[in-house]
Amino acid sequence: MTAPVQPGCEPFSASGGPDGVLVLHGFTGSPHSMRPIAEQLANRGYTVELPLLPGHGTAITDLIPMRWEDWSSAAEAAFEDLAARCNRVAVVGLSMGGGLTAWLAERHPEITGIAVVNPLVQPIAAELLEAGIQLLDAGLEVVDGIGNDIAKDGANELSYSGTPLAAAASLMGGLEDVAANLPTISCPVLVLTSRQDHVVTTDNSELLADRVTGTVEHFWLERSYHVATLDFDADVIEAETIRFLETIFEEAA
Repeated sequence: MTAPVQPGCEPFSASGGPDGVLVLHGFTGSPHSMRPIAEQLANRGYTVELPLLPGHGTAITDLIPMRWEDWSSAAEAAFEDLAARCNRVAVVGLSMGGGLTAWLAERHPEITGIAVVNPLVQPIAAELLEAGIQLLDAGLEVVDGIGNDIAKDGANELSYSGTPLAAAASLMGGLEDVAANLPTISCPVLVLTSRQDHVVTTDNSELLADRVTGTVEHFWLERSYHVATLDFDADVIEAETIRFLETIFEEAA
């Protein structure tokens, strides 16, 4: 039995026009980090789905047993549901949500386009992964959290205070396939990357931008850290994403 959803971490859904946008949050985070942009997209008339990914937004004990297959299956189900109701669908993701966005684009060439913010699309360095596995083998289930990497004073991401090691290791395993299959992404891509990110290295964005075969726009964010959607550049992210979506949906019409 899972814990109740924390206030502010609820999923978001809005019925709009024939163009749909799936919005995906990051690892140990919640829809809270992506709700402002989801609401802006809904205000623009899009049909929007921002799901709460399995194990998130409740209690960290719910995330400990979750694995890549749980999050990717949830993303797939949300996409299929949205695609059944819309003529065209784009996907927007932050961090792990960016990795899931890439994973969906690799599997679904019919996706109109993707926009990712500080995406996590490849495993961490082998020595760091090995260190985490050693801690797990020694009986440690949770280490310090990765949430709330925000430059703006007073801003707060509703995320867990810890990081479950087994779940994180599973995430890294799933990202191996994501990284390997990036060249299969042929839709238009918008990448928004913080110059200073203390959670996801910027080479993730560069790898994505370099390997996909679709057209790429890479926009650097100068004032924000990892959770840029709640940081100083939030308005820039929203404006650039809306501009990008308007363009690709119009071209696909």
